[in-house]
Amino acid sequence: MTFTIEPILTLGANREMYWPDDWTNVTVDGKRTAQFEHTLLVTETGVEVLTARLENSPGGPIPIPEGSK
Repeated sequence: MTFTIEPILTLGANREMYWPDDWTNVTVDGKRTAQFEHTLLVTETGVEVLTARLENSPGGPIPIPEGSK
């Protein structure tokens, strides 16, 4: 199974509005925001962060400890 975690951090209001392109969204007060995502692969033996692929990036398989299934 794969899924993504997509946090959005904002210094502004928690309300948003979309631009006419129906894709770009901004806070109603125009403050700075940031959005990023990670895609995770969950298997019977652990979790792998598929988007962590640089040599110095954390990631790779994370085994599930025995007895936690």
